[in-house]
Amino acid sequence: MHISLHPLTEIAKIPAMFTHQFPFDPTYGYTQEQLLQIAPPAIPDGYEQFWQQTYQAALAQPPRPTLRKINSDRPGLEVFELEYDGLDGFRVGGWLTRPEGQTPRRGVVFGHGYGGRQAPDLDVPGPACVAVFPCARGFHRSARPDLPNNSTEHVIFGIESPETYIHRYCVADLFCAVSALLQIAPETAGCIDYIGGSFGGGIGAMTIPWEKRFRRALLRVPSFGHHDLRLTMQCVGSGESVRNLFKQKPAIRKTLALHDAAVSAQFCRIPTMVACALFDPAVPPPGQFAVYNALAGEKKLYVRPADHFQWEGDAEDGARLSEEAAKWFCVDGRC
Repeated sequence: MHISLHPLTEIAKIPAMFTHQFPFDPTYGYTQEQLLQIAPPAIPDGYEQFWQQTYQAALAQPPRPTLRKINSDRPGLEVFELEYDGLDGFRVGGWLTRPEGQTPRRGVVFGHGYGGRQAPDLDVPGPACVAVFPCARGFHRSARPDLPNNSTEHVIFGIESPETYIHRYCVADLFCAVSALLQIAPETAGCIDYIGGSFGGGIGAMTIPWEKRFRRALLRVPSFGHHDLRLTMQCVGSGESVRNLFKQKPAIRKTLALHDAAVSAQFCRIPTMVACALFDPAVPPPGQFAVYNALAGEKKLYVRPADHFQWEGDAEDGARLSEEAAKWFCVDGRC
């Protein structure tokens, strides 16, 4: 275990300095010390079996990737539109980037936030890589008329059953993204990393414990951690849709228990860096820290004063986080 606290955030009262107009406290009354004491939720019966079966189903799905080169805004970086088959043959759209004239031995799979993804990130922390940027089914290049394209509806789509919940399919499509990456760039085998924030952080936390082909991971303000706590906390993110539906349909708790990022983190063994915020109106910090606290393997914590919120110093802190992330991924001479 390795805890790396941002020097500014060692003063737990910093978030109280933020002026906001939310009808609730985005710290939820927790200090940093209290957040680090949050215990992970209990592991429900059949949890590991549920995800192992989903993983095996994804591995059995031929990815059939296709690439179409498009214009790049970054000299020396090739950009492609990517498509591949996700679970049950759903055609997932996204992008792939790679350095021109190079054959990197590192791969990266990126998860996006709950606003979707309209373009690939051109700055990837760590060594040169072949990077894959899938759009979660329903969003942008993975849009389909029968699927919601906004977080309010997407987060509760199919939630009546663990097997039909769209988050299960989003996780499975990341498994398939690794298969697609390996078909396109087989030289990256053994050196594939995961990076995801917010929605992509929570979905990533549900992905990396079962995906043995990942080497290291970075989860930024991960969502979907500790639903028992999240159901008690008002927010401006997707969790509010879940809270409102739960009041009408308490039976969805079974599905939520099987899609809890802080439960899944207890099975994670690969080195994982987590960036958690002390003040966050969209993803309650107790859920974020629950994911970090639950991680079973080597881990590193980067504490942000705030996220999903504009504050003075946000850009500078984001740059420091990127620097720390680059160091996190620069550990293997092979890559």
